Amino acid sequence: MAFSDKVCRYFEKPGPANTEAVVEAVSRRLEEGDIRAVVVSSTSGKTGLNFAEKLQGRAQVIVVSYERISTRIRKSITDLGGVVVDEANLPLHRRGMDKMRNALYMLGQGFKVAIEVILIAVDEGALKTGQVVIGVGGTGRGADTAIVAKASSSREMIGPVIRRRFEVRETIAMPLRKKWWE
Repeated sequence: MAFSDKVCRYFEKPGPANTEAVVEAVSRRLEEGDIRAVVVSSTSGKTGLNFAEKLQGRAQVIVVSYERISTRIRKSITDLGGVVVDEANLPLHRRGMDKMRNALYMLGQGFKVAIEVILIAVDEGALKTGQVVIGVGGTGRGADTAIVAKASSSREMIGPVIRRRFEVRETIAMPLRKKWWE
């Protein structure tokens, strides 16, 4: 039987205090050399810029936001070789996606967000379907979750062509407590 042991970093609580530890865990996972892109959720762009600075030259950093990222932060990210996808539509918040979104929340808000930013990056052409990438999300601000996933578009994530579906392959970091509102 073939298997591998992987390390996952678990946090007691969700939230932005975990951001630097997530950057470190992602950096450690990149040392395996099989992943070339990291997709980071970042509303203002600050978390994305942090990842772009610390991962420069090791992976392409794609920063995804549902808001508009300032020109200054956008330029800083792109000067480091990163890509910015802002004012993005949130595919897991579309009509008819409530059950899927709520099911993903059981794994944590950051987990849901890490999946969603990968879907957005494919939908917007920044990634290709089937590419294995790292997705980073957070609960509120910052980052507290990182996963390795096989990317797909939001249309194909659970579609009829199995080889084009989304797959979560590894968990790199996540909070143990999920109910961030408590």
